[in-house]
Amino acid sequence: MPRAGLTTDRLVAAAADMADEAGLDAVTISALARRFGVKDASLYSHVANVRDLRTRMALLASRELADRLGEAVQGRAGKDALKAFADAYREFMLSHPGRYAAMQVRIAPEALAAAPGADADGPRRVIETTGALFRGYELSDPDLTDAVRLLRSTFHGYASLEAIGGFDHPRDVQASWERAVDALDFLLRNWSRAK
Repeated sequence: MPRAGLTTDRLVAAAADMADEAGLDAVTISALARRFGVKDASLYSHVANVRDLRTRMALLASRELADRLGEAVQGRAGKDALKAFADAYREFMLSHPGRYAAMQVRIAPEALAAAPGADADGPRRVIETTGALFRGYELSDPDLTDAVRLLRSTFHGYASLEAIGGFDHPRDVQASWERAVDALDFLLRNWSRAK
């Protein structure tokens, strides 16, 4: 029987907060149970196991990122959309490192298919927003896939290094970020000529 006040949504949100505070590896069923002052068994009526919990965290984080990206690019195109998208992505990653880490774990297709509509909506909306961003650059496959991979790896790598203090140089990190986004815009506008 579920404990009064505990819901799957509350548990997943608390686990995501815990991941942001202490890292994804710190999120266990036992640690989450301690956070709520209950026994581990109380959580199993809401989540099947730690893998299920982390999948749900990834879906929550995807919805949150999709909301931010969608708001950032709404009504924008080209370089303005790219800059807004890049800034929103970087800010989300830096302010929610545990949630972002959860998103890097591959979600099994059957888990995504079994998720309620709103839960499964996040990954789809991230993909759609990314696709909308690239429509302004008139890219189609295979160029589109290559460009998406380039941007994702650039954003991920830059923010990952920034998060661990990897830019130990007096040059302003924000200024370097802006130059990187400018360079990506230039590359995307000239992609077809780069072959």
